[in-house]
Amino acid sequence: MEQNARSVLNEYWGHKDFRGSQQHIIDTLLSQRDVLTLMPTGGGKSVCYQVPGLLMEGICIVVSPLVALIQNQVDELKFKGIKAIALSGGIPFDELNNLLDNCLYGDYKFLYLSPERLQQPLIQERIKGMNVNLIAIDEAHCISQWGNDFRPAYLECSILRTLKPRVPVIALTATATPRVAKDIVSVLGLKEVQVFKDSFKRKNIAFSVKQTEDKWFQLQTLLHKASGSSIIYVRSRKKSAQLSDALNKQGLKSTFYHGGVLRAEKEKRLNDWLNNQVKIMVATNAFGMGVDKPDVRLVVHYQIPDSLESYFQEAGRAGRDGKESKAITLTNEEDKLLAQQQFPSSLPNAGYLKQLYRHLCNFFQVPYGELPLEPFPLNFNQFCQQYQLNANKTYQGLRLLDQNSVIALSETSYQRTALQFVASKRDIFAYFEKHPKKKSFIQTILRTYGGITEFETKVDTLLLSKKTGIPETNILKHLQQLYTDGIIEYKFSTSDLEITFLVPREDDRTINSFAKRIDDLHTVKAQNLKHMLSYLDNQTICRSKTILNYFGERNALNCGKCDICTREAVLPNKADRAVILEALRLKPLSSRQLLVQLNMDEPSLLKNIQSLLEDEVIQLNSENEYVIIRK
Repeated sequence: MEQNARSVLNEYWGHKDFRGSQQHIIDTLLSQRDVLTLMPTGGGKSVCYQVPGLLMEGICIVVSPLVALIQNQVDELKFKGIKAIALSGGIPFDELNNLLDNCLYGDYKFLYLSPERLQQPLIQERIKGMNVNLIAIDEAHCISQWGNDFRPAYLECSILRTLKPRVPVIALTATATPRVAKDIVSVLGLKEVQVFKDSFKRKNIAFSVKQTEDKWFQLQTLLHKASGSSIIYVRSRKKSAQLSDALNKQGLKSTFYHGGVLRAEKEKRLNDWLNNQVKIMVATNAFGMGVDKPDVRLVVHYQIPDSLESYFQEAGRAGRDGKESKAITLTNEEDKLLAQQQFPSSLPNAGYLKQLYRHLCNFFQVPYGELPLEPFPLNFNQFCQQYQLNANKTYQGLRLLDQNSVIALSETSYQRTALQFVASKRDIFAYFEKHPKKKSFIQTILRTYGGITEFETKVDTLLLSKKTGIPETNILKHLQQLYTDGIIEYKFSTSDLEITFLVPREDDRTINSFAKRIDDLHTVKAQNLKHMLSYLDNQTICRSKTILNYFGERNALNCGKCDICTREAVLPNKADRAVILEALRLKPLSSRQLLVQLNMDEPSLLKNIQSLLEDEVIQLNSENEYVIIRK
């Protein structure tokens, strides 16, 4: 069976051999035993269930919390020629039924679905009849209230064990502390579980924290020295756009990415970065899931992440090719104080959630007791302005409603277009005579969307762009012209979120079911921030060692690469002292000016400046510049 597994790996992934514990995990699953897999970001978790899923007869069920991540994995499998289905939100009943039939009779190998989908009786009933060969619970830390991004719906994943008691289960995560790992095993009911924990240590990444009052200058310096691609993480959409614009003005070619960027533009920016046409990506934490770019040499956190779990996952996107890379956090006391001050005000309590939920239902005109079947596009800023809501607190509230299965929140921004042909067939043919260049475009719409001449129909402008070869922006211009010429009725709107209601509207009763958990969740988040700030304040223990200790690796050795390890390793030397003195003989210079002017690492520069100060060779003048002491 080992050779078969390697053959599958080589055929579909192009790799000759497995990494880390992958082979042992696959062998364990093939022998029908349960597995808990703890691997760092970039460790190749998906291979651990996709390879045995292909080797065994039947279909593999994969539970994942993020619609975007589900779609990304399904698209990748389809690209490899592997039959896979995603049960995302907003699928009409008939289509859902057909997809489930495909899982039963269509020789599909993978069924991806969210934990909320799994709770639907129809889904559970149809799973009973499927020939399931393997159950995979991805991002399994979501199962624990002590885990990052706890989702109560994950607690119901154990239903799969009831539905298919003899099928092996694999739970996978990259961010589990020992407490969370224990919860995963208990809640899922894993039997005689084999735990595989590849060390979270990333030997090729130098983790560093730079305390600085001038983050902007330090960022530019880092980016000028970076040899490959870079990611800069920030906390808000607005900051990502502002920082990218500022970098471009300094000649550092960059782009930005967040959940509010329109779909076509998001795809273009991602491809520009993946193809190295743009080296720098400024992004919120919406960026990175499912993105596998091997040559990221630098990841910078320009603002403080909310947890060590988030930080480690984001920093781990550096150096996936195994080459030397850096993960640097730029911070200062003001940043830390701001994080502590903003934290309590950004956490919605149960009362706020009740108010937010009512606003949301009223905004979409959802009657009491009703459950809409269609997803709703939401312009977030418009919603906040209409009800005079704080944007940060509102977004956190929507996330809580999502995590507690009241709504499904998707951050896929897009332009929603709906149209109906109102001209008669005779008028349309007459229009072809006058505008022959529009004929092919109109025929493509008519062939793609049946019934569009009878009722208003939502159309996918990106799909039309692919079918016609016309850029998406020009598609909209064509539709506007058809509207002006009286051929169609046309509605157009933009949104940066999509909301799907998962339970009937019951106002306060909807929130009461999980209100008591909100305080517990806030306690966990407060602890997460405390650990993150402690990591930043630490000045004595190796950064890598600190992270590994947090994730339960107690015997980790010093990495020798982080700012703390190298601080003691750097020694002043005569050659560097001479270079500094030669520059200062021409004119007084600040440490920043010396750093820009001299080709010297900052730790080495500062160590040699300190040595020259101690030896009373140089001193600081009133302008905070270094000058040579004349004796």
